[in-house]
Parts: sequence; structure tokens; C-alpha cells
Amino acid sequence: MRTLLIGIVRFYQVAISPWFPAACRYTPTCSQYMVEAIQKHGAWRGVWLGLKRIGRCHPWGGYGYDPVPEKEDKTGSGKG
Repeated sequence: MRTLLIGIVRFYQVAISPWFPAACRYTPTCSQYMVEAIQKHGAWRGVWLGLKRIGRCHPWGGYGYDPVPEKEDKTGSGKG
């Protein structure tokens, strides 16, 4: 599933994105963010994080460096 989703994003990056002007508000771009989120968090959570990022990408939204969040530690060992 991850490979399929990443393949769809890569297709967008190569075949569709070049037809539009570069207007990215964030670093990394939304498509690269989606790929990294899927790789780090898996298919479902990665797509959810990517869609949330795309939803923030508008003229009244933020801008700048916005990395993919780290995966949460669910073992209960936590920090400190």
C-alpha cells in the first residue's frame, strides 16, 4: 500500500506538478511531505498527515519549514 501511494505522489511530481508554477509556501513541499509522512508513519496516518498539510496550504495559512512529525513512542517508556 505504501509503495502504491508513494508511486501516485511521484507520478504527480513528475507528470503534473511541472505544468504549474512553483508556489510552495512550506519546506518540504506538500508532495515531498506526503512521501516522507507515508514512509515514516505508514499508509493511513501518512496520508492523513499529508492531507492536513495540504489543507493548511493557502494564502492565509502558514509558511516556512514544516517537517513531518516524529513517530510517537507508544511503549510507555517516554522521556524523563
